[in-house]
Amino acid sequence: MSQPTSSYWPVHIVGAGPGDPELITLRGQRVLSEADVVFYTGSLVPEGLLAHCRPDVEAIDTRSLTLETLLPQMVERVKAGRRVVRLQDGDPSLYGALHELLIRLAEAGIPFEIVPGVSAFQLAAARLQVELTVPELVQTVILTRASGRTRVPEAEALASLAAHRASLCLYLSARHVEQAQADLMTHYPADTPVAICYRLGWPDERIWLGSLAEMAALTRQAGLERTVLYLISPALRGLAGAGSARSRLYSPDHAHLFRPKRHR
Repeated sequence: MSQPTSSYWPVHIVGAGPGDPELITLRGQRVLSEADVVFYTGSLVPEGLLAHCRPDVEAIDTRSLTLETLLPQMVERVKAGRRVVRLQDGDPSLYGALHELLIRLAEAGIPFEIVPGVSAFQLAAARLQVELTVPELVQTVILTRASGRTRVPEAEALASLAAHRASLCLYLSARHVEQAQADLMTHYPADTPVAICYRLGWPDERIWLGSLAEMAALTRQAGLERTVLYLISPALRGLAGAGSARSRLYSPDHAHLFRPKRHR
């Protein structure tokens, strides 16, 4: 790691990926290997990721801490000249309580750097072996959540987003699944395929496939309340159901800068 540009090492906020210790970026792995202190949420980030750290690293599980108790500990260690990593599940930019942390680090005069990570929706698509943007079927991916204790802006209400019938990835919504299902069914057909993905990338990962009409019932039958991602998309109908439409990018009659049209 290069020397800091200010008087302190920057806090590195690293996306750990959804759970599998191998689904961390090379940069994230390197930053972890050089860290003196790692703050991680043990309920969301597997301890296996700490295998990338030095044996003498100070690892602090923050699952029981508030930001008001976490931040002073981070600042104290940065000012002591230690290299600090905040290890977050998935990608920090998605539902990672990142904004509030960055504001307070800036207020404390602490530099920071963000290292992106693999998000759960990306691993879900890989596990299901699908493309979420199939030509002439669906070309938009929506990442959202149901409104709960943290309210969703009215303009982003789930029923409104459902009108697009896009590939919709629903985070943090298992406890509100009945209302989420009702909102989605205002526009999606009841037989729209749904994947219910639990603890993706962890050893106890499970995925249930069903229809939108079954989404709430399947969730309750499995006893799911947290760490669930819902993927709702016509692309989940499989290779046959998605049709034979193809992207223009690799079409033989499509010319571009690197494959100019041949004159006969």
